[in-house]
Amino acid sequence: MNTATAQPNVDQTAVEATVAAVTAQRELGQLTFTLLSQSTGGLTAKTQTGPLVQAGVPDESRLGKFTLHSDEPLGLLGTDTAVSPSEYLLKSLAGCYTATLAFLAAARNITLNEVRLTLGFETDLSGFLGIDKTVRKGANQVTVDVEIDSAGTPREQLEELVKALQETSPIRDTIANPVTVTTRLV
Repeated sequence: MNTATAQPNVDQTAVEATVAAVTAQRELGQLTFTLLSQSTGGLTAKTQTGPLVQAGVPDESRLGKFTLHSDEPLGLLGTDTAVSPSEYLLKSLAGCYTATLAFLAAARNITLNEVRLTLGFETDLSGFLGIDKTVRKGANQVTVDVEIDSAGTPREQLEELVKALQETSPIRDTIANPVTVTTRLV
């Protein structure tokens, strides 16, 4: 692995400028990420990025900029042609953890050479399938094993970094705590 391109990091000066800007204009911190999704047959879906809305102003340059495809594995009646929605949830957490670790490490003057995450989404299908009404339909547990390569950083500091990660990650906060999800027919 080429650590010159794999090294997680963020420009601390840019972080400080962003904090200052949002502190001065709190509305800059109001973001809405959007996706547009359409079924493509069977259990598959094609999803594209929509505009990112910041402070009520949509950034149309992101409209259709990225495309994601989803499907289910064969054992879940899909055709296994793309990543499953459960795996996308884990990818969301992994991406957020990587970015959050970079932010937190920069603020603590810790150099990260590499971050490796092993994630798991544990579920019991008997809830989703309606077999057992007492079983949750979603994940029973999400696990994340974090490996950090940071030469010269004591383990105690890395443990503090991982503790701060759990307290700071927006995606972890979203999936670990109740959040309003509004679904409506339009």
